[in-house]
Amino acid sequence: MPGEPMRRALPVEQRQTGKAPMQRLERKHLTWRTRLKRLTRKTICFSKKQFFHDGLIPLFIFHFLAVV
Repeated sequence: MPGEPMRRALPVEQRQTGKAPMQRLERKHLTWRTRLKRLTRKTICFSKKQFFHDGLIPLFIFHFLAVV
């Protein structure tokens, strides 16, 4: 049945439904996809030097995990 894992994982009072929570989640996913394209694409946010990859990716992950 769809949604069954969520019903088991979260108590009713902690579940968030509606448009606003979904928009925040979608925005976060879009931000991750856009920013992390620097690893794969040469047109959007691409870093030519390994130094920038090594420095910026951990900072990006730390920033977005701290915001959660």
